[in-house]
Amino acid sequence: MSPLIRRLLVAILLVVLIAGGIWWATRPKPVAVVLKEIERGLVESTIANTRAGTVEACQRTRLSTITGGRIELLAVKEGDRVAKGQLLMKLWNDDQQAQSAWYVAQVATARQRVKEACTVAANAEREADRQASLRARGFVSQAKEDSARSEALARAAGCEAARADVVQAEARVRLTRVEQGRTVLYAPFAGTVAKIVGEVGEYSTPSPPGVPTPPAIDLIDDSCLYVKAPMDEVDAPKIAAGQPVRISLDALPKQSFPGTVKRVAPYVSAVEKQARTVDIEATFDDPQAPGKLLVGYSADVEVILDVRDNVVRVPTSALLEGGRVLVADADGTLVERKVRTGLANWEFAEVLEGLTPGDRVVTSLERAGVKAGVPYAVDGQATAAGR
Repeated sequence: MSPLIRRLLVAILLVVLIAGGIWWATRPKPVAVVLKEIERGLVESTIANTRAGTVEACQRTRLSTITGGRIELLAVKEGDRVAKGQLLMKLWNDDQQAQSAWYVAQVATARQRVKEACTVAANAEREADRQASLRARGFVSQAKEDSARSEALARAAGCEAARADVVQAEARVRLTRVEQGRTVLYAPFAGTVAKIVGEVGEYSTPSPPGVPTPPAIDLIDDSCLYVKAPMDEVDAPKIAAGQPVRISLDALPKQSFPGTVKRVAPYVSAVEKQARTVDIEATFDDPQAPGKLLVGYSADVEVILDVRDNVVRVPTSALLEGGRVLVADADGTLVERKVRTGLANWEFAEVLEGLTPGDRVVTSLERAGVKAGVPYAVDGQATAAGR
């Protein structure tokens, strides 16, 4: 080989090496992406509450005595279980008890007067009958018979008046018992004493209308619980009693419990500086599943509107505006593809056209440089975590 040809070959090799170096230095660098493989599965259409819901008791009453007074007896403590009709609290009412005892004695006296008056009336009635018999045989005058009959009628009226006095005295006794009932509290249902306001010897004040005075005793029936949650007014027409829901509790993270819509409020709540909402009530399908719950726990309710099972689905995080996705092509670049979706929620969307099981789509769309046509490198750690 001549020296000229050898130099020419060396020059060509140098040019190729330089061109290759320039291409290598200026080539597009792969973008690290998180990929999710398309698969079949469950897709649901759901709506959730706008603000945190609350676990409520089916029965809860805040009790106060009808009248105020000094607390004489607290028969329970906070946390106690009580039976229906059990005495909870009593105010001092010795004056009312003394008055009741006086009226009871009056009832006894009035009954004795009934015996006396009615015995005299019966005797006067017999005397009138005797005088009538004598008058019929001509032994006494008409005036004598009339006098005896008048006496009998007067004595009968006295008997009835005595009986009326008994009724009146018994009514006074009932009245005093009603007055005493204003100073005591009994459990209207079986439950747990949540809170007691006041101690023995302190003055308990009932809550006047329009004045938010704390109740003397807060009683909760925690054997029956439900969740009350506010839903956006826009979603209210989609919700009806009987629809299935998923209930999640902050106190029990990473768990959800099936339930059912029990009631939808017939009005919209307009709270100042908050969106207008409609309250719904949901019950647990299995009340024992969450275990021991406390009234007041915060909870979220997800209403399930529709369900599609065993359908091709794509993560919602992989969807671009206009129903487009970025698919990882076999040549190492990202390819844009148009898809048609059906039922969707915040996690998955049903794919009607455009993707098949096994395709891999990009879910890390927020990363810089992620677009169609660029080479990609799989972010293995992130992809594994996203599966």
